[in-house]
Amino acid sequence: MKHTLFAALAATVVTAPAFAEDAICYNCPPQWADWASMLEAIDEKLDIQMPHDNKNSGQTISQLIAERASPVADVAYYGVTTGIKAGADGLVEPYKPTGFDDIPEGLKDADGNWFAIHYGTIGFFVNVDALAGAPVPQCFADLTKPEYRGMVGYLDPSSAFVGYAGAIAANIAFGGDLNNFDPAIKYFNDLAQNDPIVPKQTSFARVVSGEIPILFDYDFNAYRGKYEEDGNFEFVLPCEGSLRVPYVMSLVKDAPNPDAGKRVLDFILSDEGQAIWTNAYLQPARPVKLPAEVAAKFLPASEYERAASVDYNDMATAQAAFGERYLSEVK
Repeated sequence: MKHTLFAALAATVVTAPAFAEDAICYNCPPQWADWASMLEAIDEKLDIQMPHDNKNSGQTISQLIAERASPVADVAYYGVTTGIKAGADGLVEPYKPTGFDDIPEGLKDADGNWFAIHYGTIGFFVNVDALAGAPVPQCFADLTKPEYRGMVGYLDPSSAFVGYAGAIAANIAFGGDLNNFDPAIKYFNDLAQNDPIVPKQTSFARVVSGEIPILFDYDFNAYRGKYEEDGNFEFVLPCEGSLRVPYVMSLVKDAPNPDAGKRVLDFILSDEGQAIWTNAYLQPARPVKLPAEVAAKFLPASEYERAASVDYNDMATAQAAFGERYLSEVK
């Protein structure tokens, strides 16, 4: 089983000692977005090992702030809004990896403080066998129905970026925008009546096990479950619409091993590195064509037309205020 390899690699990477020639990444978890394959390729191609820990985006920036005077990490990976904030807070060092110019405008900082490495689209990662006979939900509105009580999970939107992205998607679906989060607050309060599960960390394994039958998550995780795990899994792009968002990386300011960090970032944006993301069902940041056998595993392009983009700077600006509202108003 491939997920067994991921688990073994996770254990190896987490426990490996950090030597001077290593590069440390905050928030590059092997079970998310097939970082397992990327970490292995970086080891094999660059002879760089990357010890890491499983932070989420919010925890990553908090650690970077705490370590500002004596940084530990060399590179950081996070949701685009967190990357924008890290750049604004002076936590990162401008760097433009090879291939930087190919990244579309709006998906990179002009000075190289952050840049997209791949995209995901928010939807439902569904363990069909764990639905206890209920139909596969097709819409955000479906999840408030009694038959899905205790079955729905979403990452804490006040902390994890994928949770915030899911909140933006739901907000847009019910008529909100980045200046009006009332629809999202109402939706999460309605969903709260159905006893949702709200973890703070990546929860792929909990969906595979059936502990969380329906999770707000990215398409790439759902496709990985569908095509690489034993069981019956589906990705649903909600009928009301959804959100497509990039994940980004940065070189940490005053990193202990910046040269290794730069080599890692160069590789990740190279043709070879970007192709690794397509094997994990991600859209690459650079215009690298999806292999036909991978493209065939995605939902039809017509389905993806319901996935919107937003002004990610505005999304970053609104994140803290939404997190506060969620914590104070969702019961």
